[in-house]
This record gives sequence, C-alpha cells and structure tokens, in this order.
Amino acid sequence: MADTARSDRIELQSLQALDDADPLAAMRERFLLPKNTVYMNGNSLGPLCRDARERMSTVVDSEWGKELIRGWNTAGWYEIAGRLGDKIGRLIGAAPGQTVVSDSTSVNLFKTLAAAVALRPERRRIVTEAGNFPTDLYILDGLSRQMGQDFDVDIRRRDDVFDSIDEQTAVVVLTHVHYLSGAIFPMAEINQRAHDVGAIVVWDLSHSVAAVPTELDATAADFAVGCGYKHLNGGPGAPAFTYAAARHHREMRQPLSGWFGHAEPFVFDDDFVPAQGIRRMLCGTTPVLGASALEASVDLLLEVDPSARHSKAKKLSRIFQELIEQHCAGLGLRLVSPADTEQRGAHISYAHEHGYAVMQNLIAKGVVGDFRAPRGMRFGFSPLFMRYTDLHKAVRTIFEILDSRSYLDSTYQRKQAVT
Repeated sequence: MADTARSDRIELQSLQALDDADPLAAMRERFLLPKNTVYMNGNSLGPLCRDARERMSTVVDSEWGKELIRGWNTAGWYEIAGRLGDKIGRLIGAAPGQTVVSDSTSVNLFKTLAAAVALRPERRRIVTEAGNFPTDLYILDGLSRQMGQDFDVDIRRRDDVFDSIDEQTAVVVLTHVHYLSGAIFPMAEINQRAHDVGAIVVWDLSHSVAAVPTELDATAADFAVGCGYKHLNGGPGAPAFTYAAARHHREMRQPLSGWFGHAEPFVFDDDFVPAQGIRRMLCGTTPVLGASALEASVDLLLEVDPSARHSKAKKLSRIFQELIEQHCAGLGLRLVSPADTEQRGAHISYAHEHGYAVMQNLIAKGVVGDFRAPRGMRFGFSPLFMRYTDLHKAVRTIFEILDSRSYLDSTYQRKQAVT
C-alpha cells in the first residue's frame, strides 16, 4: 500500500508539472464547470463557456428583447448562417463560402446525400461502413426507400471499404472519426480513391471538428456535415453545419427546398429558384438563439492555436491510456480504440462486461464519461478545459470502482433514457 501511495504522489506531481507548464491552462476559466467533477464527455456534449452565456444574454435581452423583429437586419441574424459557417470552415480547412450552419446533422446529411447522388444519376450504389453512427445508416435507409428499391446501400466492414469503391459507386458516406472507437479514416486516400473512379464522398465530421486536424479543401473533399454540440461546445441541440466544395455549387440541388435556400426569399415568389453558392443548402429559418451560442463558442476556439489544441488532446489521451494500463490491468477492461493516439480522435473507449453500471458508478463519483451499447465506455479529451491532474482522479476512481466491484450495486443497474 505504501508503494502504491508513493507511486500516486509521483504521478500527481508529474501531472501537476504538466498543468503548470500548459500554455492552454488559462482557457479553463472560460468555462463553467461543476466543482469536484472531471468532465470527460466533451466529445458528446461540450460544457457551457462564459462567452456563450454572455452572448445568449445579449441576444435575448438586447437583441430579441429590444430590437424585436428588427434584429434580423440590425443584429446580423440573417447573415449568421454564412458568417458562422465561414468560422467553422476555418476549423475544418475550408475556404470562405463553402460552409453554412443550419438544421441538425441528420437533416443536413439527408440533404447532402441527396444532392451528391443527383450529381451521379447514372449510378445506384452508396458505400458506407458497418457500425457507422446509427443516424447515418438510418438516413441512408430512408433515402434509399425514397429513391426506389433498385438503389443499393452497400454496408461494408471497415477494412473492406476502400477496395469496395468502384466505377458503380455514386457516393461514399463515412464518419471521419468513429463515434465509438475513435478510429480515423484516411480522408485524403479515400477522397482520391473515390475521385479516381468518379464517385463523390460525404464525410460526417461530428467527432472531427475541433478535435483532430481536418483539411477538407486540401484533400479535395466533396461534401461534409457535422454537429455543433460536441467539441464546438455549442450547447444541447446546437445547430449543425454543411460543407460543399465550391466546384459543386452550380450543379448541386438538395430536396428540402425551403425559403431560406431561395435566391430571394423575401420576394415571396411561388416558384423556387435556388440561391447561389452554399446558401442553396439552407432550408428553413436559422435558429438564431442556438446559432448565437455556437458562434460564441467557435470564436473561443479560434483564439487558440490549433496545433496546441490537437497536441494537448493527444497527450491527455496517451497519458490516460498509460495510467489505465498501469493501474487497471486485470480488472476487466478491454481497449476498443486504436492503441496508437495518431490513429484515433479525441476520445478513447474501453469495453467492460458491466460497462453501463461502471459508467453510472463513475458519474456518481464525479468522473463523467458516457456509455455506448453494448459494453463501451467513452472518455473524451477536451484540451481547453481539461487538466492533466484530472487524469489522476479519473484513473484512481476507475481503479477503486473496478477493484471493489461497487458497480454491482443495484443503484447503478437502472437504465436511463440517455446513456
């Protein structure tokens, strides 16, 4: 026991030294975090930042409260979809005029897939990955049913995806960073393979944006979608974004031709004429409150050197993995993610026979991750608010729970609606 205590002290001192030297340490104060909580779930829902709270207060009290409907002209509400889209574009390697904020990821995926498929009308095959995030597969199912039974959604094992992209493929739709394992698809290689055979690629960047280096323009990406509430810290249900490469703007048409995607929405013409450029991917009215909170959070991210963000996230992830290996070996954990931090995003997953109960026990002890059925426990690494010393508390708590088997208490067995 004395040796273990001494080891803990040495680790804590080393981690404290990393915090003391961390160039991003001051960013933690920009977030509102509960005391005595290690929040390792920013990959699922980012925490509230002070800037977003202040921005929301301004929008509600000064803009909506005082300007009323004039706010569409006086407060920049009408332009926020494109303005914020360009800011997110800076985080995903997209030049201005190619990214727009609207709707949810699922809706944007439907619109984008339909637009992509229409660009290859002579082809009837979509390639995707088995075990992709479920909404992506569900949207593909819905789209294929809309388009008829002769449309082929080819769901392949991860290792088979690359070789399955051929001259019959219309669209490849993949999640860049896998939602459970965090494994990263090689974007440049996939894009090149698809383009060599005349196919189009749609990327889901929900676990990529602000988490891993992402270069859409440099890798000749076609389309992408992503959410605003994970690493962008935009709040629960924050609006999502869509990217479309400028070379596709003239020909692309999406099926949800709502008024905000019209060339002149306030002419109120009966006939739909699509807007020029990326705005034609819009549908309904921009959710101003959600977009305003998201914009404040994105502005905060843009203050930070992206290489510093990515470097710290990888370092947090690597140290956490090493501590788990040192202290929790033989206690039922199995690494689900790639062992190499270069091959995974800003989260790591472990499987455990009682994964749900273990995670509920952890949350009760102040270490917040999440659970993904059937046995996966996810732990995220958000560099702007996480400290290296947080890893010490997290791993020590994991060890205590697994070693004592306290997760077997009936308190932690009851399933909640959201896991």
